[in-house]
Amino acid sequence: MDTCRIPANASKCSRSTMECFMVLSTQAQKISIGILCGLFGTMCVFENSLVLYLIFSSPGTRKKPSYLFIGSLALADTLASIIFVCSFVNFHVFHEAGFSKEVFLLQLGGVSTSFSASLSSLLLTALDRYISISRPSEYKLLMTRRRAWTALAVLWVTCATIACLPLLGWNCCVLDSACSELFPFVDDNYLSGWLCFVVILLGCIVYAYAHVLWRARQHVAYMEKHQAQAGKQNSRMRMDVMLAKTLVMVLAVLMLCWSPVLVLMIYSVFARLSDHLRKVFAFCSTLCLLNSMVNPIIYALRSKELFCSLRRLLSHCRRQLKAAEESPEAESTHKSSVVET
Repeated sequence: MDTCRIPANASKCSRSTMECFMVLSTQAQKISIGILCGLFGTMCVFENSLVLYLIFSSPGTRKKPSYLFIGSLALADTLASIIFVCSFVNFHVFHEAGFSKEVFLLQLGGVSTSFSASLSSLLLTALDRYISISRPSEYKLLMTRRRAWTALAVLWVTCATIACLPLLGWNCCVLDSACSELFPFVDDNYLSGWLCFVVILLGCIVYAYAHVLWRARQHVAYMEKHQAQAGKQNSRMRMDVMLAKTLVMVLAVLMLCWSPVLVLMIYSVFARLSDHLRKVFAFCSTLCLLNSMVNPIIYALRSKELFCSLRRLLSHCRRQLKAAEESPEAESTHKSSVVET
């Protein structure tokens, strides 16, 4: 039975009302959320930071628009992990409601920006793959580094602007309108608009990937038919098909992890949520971290260039460790220990 409802008057914007959104009531629930966020968040930051390092430390990958878009996705996942874990655990586990409305909306805007940028990066990557597969001879002319950086700049500015609208005044406190049942201070109309933006992004991504897969299947048939004629062209096609399949795997994981959250958010716009559903939403939100954690694993397993860069990095680390063990200081320490024995 619901124990806390959002008041219909102006007091809905008071700090005490934020306690209504702290739906985790038992210690077991708080510990579970804390463990999930700590584990997923740590792995997300480590893995995505590693992907960023592998991309931008190698001249061969940081110059390619495809990997610039993947780097943008990794950056968005890294920021989302840090901001989400800190704000989510602080709010739901430690029940910190002492911060101001502006601070809360700023944190929420950071998470929204990162998620929107992640989706938008996937869309740009899908368009990049489609151009590469459908118009391979013109790809380098159409998709230059300058255009890639311009597209990424527009992407991040647009996502940040949309996410910061509640902080700039589009919230239920300033407008004295209906508040969302899932997020304090967030106007229901803004949430509906943001959901439409996300659904449009997802629709465009699915549409673009449908064309990418169609082209990839055509190229697979072409390679099987002309295997002996064009070695270099076939090699390029194999790389494009491989990367297309990789990004489809990323999209599939994205849909599986974010679908429960988006469904509950859409449902909250049209109906009132019980305390049980709000707890379900809190736990489903941790799937977002799982998505950010799985993406770099897919890159490492499916991208030949990133996998080779990772192997070189691991080999370099092993050589450094071996050199440290064989240093004169290590030898003298070993000799002294033998003499003492």
